[in-house]
Amino acid sequence: MTAPTITDPQLALVRSAAEAALAVLPTSRELLVGAPVSARADMLTTGQAVTAKFSGAATGEVVVVVGQDLADALKESPLGELDLTAAVRPALEAAARAFGPVVLDPGQLMESAVALSAIAAKPDAVAVPLLDGGDIRAVIAMTLTPWPSDAAPGGVARRGEGAAPMRGGLDMLHDVEMEVSAELGRTRMSVRELLSLIPGAIVELDRAAGSPADLLVNGRLIARGEVVVIDENFGIRITEILAPGSERE
Repeated sequence: MTAPTITDPQLALVRSAAEAALAVLPTSRELLVGAPVSARADMLTTGQAVTAKFSGAATGEVVVVVGQDLADALKESPLGELDLTAAVRPALEAAARAFGPVVLDPGQLMESAVALSAIAAKPDAVAVPLLDGGDIRAVIAMTLTPWPSDAAPGGVARRGEGAAPMRGGLDMLHDVEMEVSAELGRTRMSVRELLSLIPGAIVELDRAAGSPADLLVNGRLIARGEVVVIDENFGIRITEILAPGSERE
């Protein structure tokens, strides 16, 4: 594998995108982020991939490839066949958000070699292997059009003195619909534990009873609140709006 031709700051941005994706990628193993390389079709020959384009503060495409073992486990779940596109979408969104506020398309399921071959044909496509020891178990590949000439600390390209203000670009996104969800808590389960679930099983979450619920927009935590009932429907009464970056605390 050869190193991509983009600059060191851009490679750091790519690595950050891969780390964000790995944090929410459903895997049965503890994986490590490898060194970014030029995307190649033969990086992971068996498995499934989901590819999605995004636009907004940056324009590009991201591909998440998972090994066949995870793809099979999701298909054979006792909860029914789980859609791989939905399962890895949080990872796609996390990777794309590393480049700034963007809107991600629904995504397309493909064979791993086909997806990697397609993105490898694009200029300066970069892939980050996710490693279990020395073995590649998953791949995050991405490309931007164009790559930023200089990466700011937050992941968005810095604008020159004469550039148009960012606000004008965001105004164009005001009518774009975003997925808003409420989350009571999370947990991590192995594939073995997932496959052992039966009706009546109890899954313990990482949140104490009475703790505030999280409000997420496209998977990103923006606020917290308390659960209420409105006309027999659940709702969230906002108690705290989070500042950008504070969701990691």
